[in-house]
Amino acid sequence: MRWNLGLAYLAALLGCASEGLAADTSVVRDGETGFTFSEYRAAYVIGQSITFRVAVPSPATTPYDIVFQIIAPNAVGWTGLSWGASMINCPLTIGWASGSTTVASVRRTSVRTQPQIYDGATLQLLKTGTKLNGTHWQITAKCTGCSSFTTTGSNTKALNANGSNRLAFAYSKTKPSSASSAAMLSVHDVYNYWDHDFSSAGNIDFAALVTRNA
Repeated sequence: MRWNLGLAYLAALLGCASEGLAADTSVVRDGETGFTFSEYRAAYVIGQSITFRVAVPSPATTPYDIVFQIIAPNAVGWTGLSWGASMINCPLTIGWASGSTTVASVRRTSVRTQPQIYDGATLQLLKTGTKLNGTHWQITAKCTGCSSFTTTGSNTKALNANGSNRLAFAYSKTKPSSASSAAMLSVHDVYNYWDHDFSSAGNIDFAALVTRNA
């Protein structure tokens, strides 16, 4: 089965064009973790959204670590954030809730098929900011290897810590069958793109906040 979905479906779902969506990030200071994030709310069905937040060091020298948050309603089976705005040839950070815990993994694929665990990037789950309740689940994690990565051959893509970067998300209503970070993923039901402002996500005390929340 091919892992793609016509963008026309999403346009019909959301009542808007799927290409060239204007950036709609806002700045949020998370009182629980202390990080300043830039935030985007991605609609996955009418009236419901998944929140993606990004925090970076300030100043940041490539390659730099990224702390991200995913906040999703419990109806979300799994969701993923693509750091290269594509399914292929870039890190994909995937999250879901399984029973009383949350699961995160970083994956990659070079073709439109099941993404596999990616050893070119690592995740550190932060205990503070990772939780679930009766309505939502939330993951807060540091990714090492998501800000700069090889794409094809020797080509490298680096995300601009002082500007806007094109990102993408995917959503499926079907939960993975286990809490293993390598669990099989169902084909996504929806995906879309946006321009995420990293310049407003800088944290002077980034390293200290990672340590405090670990």
